[in-house]
Amino acid sequence: MITVDCSRLGLRPGMRILDIGCGTGRHACEVFRWRNTFVVGADLRREDLMEARRRLTLHRAWGEHGGGQWAVAVADVVRLPFRSESFDRVICSEVLEHVPDQKQAMEELARVLQPGGRMAVSVPRWGPESVCWKLWKGYGNSDGGHIRIYRKRELIGRLESSGFSLLCHHYAHALHSPYWWLDCFSQRTGRCAAGCSLYRRILEWDILRGPTALRWVEKLLDPLLGKSLVVYVRKR
Repeated sequence: MITVDCSRLGLRPGMRILDIGCGTGRHACEVFRWRNTFVVGADLRREDLMEARRRLTLHRAWGEHGGGQWAVAVADVVRLPFRSESFDRVICSEVLEHVPDQKQAMEELARVLQPGGRMAVSVPRWGPESVCWKLWKGYGNSDGGHIRIYRKRELIGRLESSGFSLLCHHYAHALHSPYWWLDCFSQRTGRCAAGCSLYRRILEWDILRGPTALRWVEKLLDPLLGKSLVVYVRKR
């Protein structure tokens, strides 16, 4: 499931891209498709990095790449093990809502990005996220759960305070918001488990198949129900 629109990052051959909090490599694999770039997928979870490495290896074996290179690394967003100004682009998708020291994380992201470099940051959107928190208290208390909700103005303000300038923003994954509401309701009440499971299978089918009609429906609903807020900034 791709959240960041890589075409808005202005990728060019020879660029070095960091995907911090890469998980199993969804965005790292997407960037690897671009011609002659070098992508580094970094995360704290070694098991996720192993899966990301497996997927990137398969992309190269199947020829689904742009001729560039890739690497994976264990890294914490608040203590990045990279030299200052070592990346042309950074992707930080669904990470900051988990990090206690968000200020330090944003300063580290600014440090490793070259002046003028672009970064994409995605976080759960305030509206859909707040519904989840109200439906089930355990949503934010679970292991690895979200510890904060960002409003758009707050996120942009914090990024600007860390040395970035706003380029644009959009919303994504409108069809996923009702699933998480249903899941939270099911977790709290023990009801609707079958409906939640069915909805999950539909979303998985959508991710794998990507039917055009459903893509257009989601695009129309994103401004209203989009689960993720995606912000694109440039380092001053």
